[in-house]
Amino acid sequence: MRKLFYILCGLLIWMDGRSQTSDDAYREPLKQVLTEIEGQYGIKIRYSDAMVNDHFVTYARWRFRPDVEKTLTNVLATQDLSFSKTGDKSYKISAFQYHLKTVEEGKAQLEYLSSLYNDVASWEKRKTELRACMYQALQLSPVPPAPVSKPITTPVRKMDGYTVENIAFEVLPGVYTCASLYKPAKIKGKIPVVLCPDGHWEKHRYRADCQYRCATLARMGCMAISYDIFAWGESLLQFKSEDHRRSLAMTVQTLNAFRILDYMLKLKEVDTSRVAISGGSGGGSHTMLVTALDDRIKLTVPVVMVSSFHSGGCPCESGMPVHLCGNGTNNVEIAAMAAPRPQLVVSDGGDWTAHVPEVEFPFLKKMYGYYGKPDQVENVHLPNEKHDYGINKRTALYEFIGKHFHLDLTAVKDKTTGQFDESKVTIEPETSLYVFGDHGEKLPANAIHGYDELKKQFEGKGK
Repeated sequence: MRKLFYILCGLLIWMDGRSQTSDDAYREPLKQVLTEIEGQYGIKIRYSDAMVNDHFVTYARWRFRPDVEKTLTNVLATQDLSFSKTGDKSYKISAFQYHLKTVEEGKAQLEYLSSLYNDVASWEKRKTELRACMYQALQLSPVPPAPVSKPITTPVRKMDGYTVENIAFEVLPGVYTCASLYKPAKIKGKIPVVLCPDGHWEKHRYRADCQYRCATLARMGCMAISYDIFAWGESLLQFKSEDHRRSLAMTVQTLNAFRILDYMLKLKEVDTSRVAISGGSGGGSHTMLVTALDDRIKLTVPVVMVSSFHSGGCPCESGMPVHLCGNGTNNVEIAAMAAPRPQLVVSDGGDWTAHVPEVEFPFLKKMYGYYGKPDQVENVHLPNEKHDYGINKRTALYEFIGKHFHLDLTAVKDKTTGQFDESKVTIEPETSLYVFGDHGEKLPANAIHGYDELKKQFEGKGK
């Protein structure tokens, strides 16, 4: 009976399809077309009704090809939908993934970009044009004036070989970004600064691995500062969590880095010739972008994010049209804008950075070679690891910063094994890292609330 039912359904669909002509543009409901594809190719397609209801496909049957994936592409592209393979004969439909290309498309784009320049002069011209466009795309041309308020700080907490204090910056009138500042317990002379943005991992800067990283950098002799991404952490006192997935998140996060640099580089203990930034995942996207835009950054370590085919799926990474600059760019070319400043690309085998050694890294070596400094860019690839900022990735960061900033690493290495020792780091509870109190009761009175209030500060810019 079931077989007969499917035969009858297929016959009805076929008859309905035959009734369409060019007068109707061979128009069929999308849901019906997907059922036809399932029947013709013997596959199963997962999707939500909301995604397909009231959607229609013109010239539907004319889009079919012998290859099922080519057929799906032809049909779904008309609806701003895409698909992914979930099994041998199963697929899942999702909204068009604008930030993604195929691996092959990423390679092809790098080859095209390579044809646009062949020496320092032609590359510097391209870089200047990209940078100007990126500022415009972010609505930061010009960068808005900084509020005159001083940062808000909490009492210093003394740890083993380092200190921690929490600090809040007013980046725009009534818009605050909170951070934790880690310093060596004893500071002699001028010391380096390391900006430590993080990605979308749970707990963000409150995470143990973030605290390990910042505290160890401080014990190495650096000032390290970790700061909230927009609408995460204490930023949620002013904005909703869903506001993080809106375009101005990318702009505010970039502005956060500029404001923090403005403050840090005025401290008498800071060596302005030794300024670094390193973040993972979404923080890696942020790392590449800030380095491309700000020459005050002298060393950069983007972690698990350099990819020719993935531009970051969150609007905080691609919500503004930065990647459309120069008739199209990608994260690898943006990373190349750091040249000839030292850069360490950390990649792994478990995400979109799996191809870095053979695809993205050679491109970066070529770009650094224009300056006669191919050794200034390095890649640590961890093929058996996944998408995180784990100990092996942190170890690569410590070694790279130690080498280029000429730091004595004996204080943070085990005397017996020679391995980095993070055991002296105190992992604090989340509330210890708050600036505005356990319940936000200390949030300044002028703090704005809501994304609409933020948008007002950018009205008319970037147009």
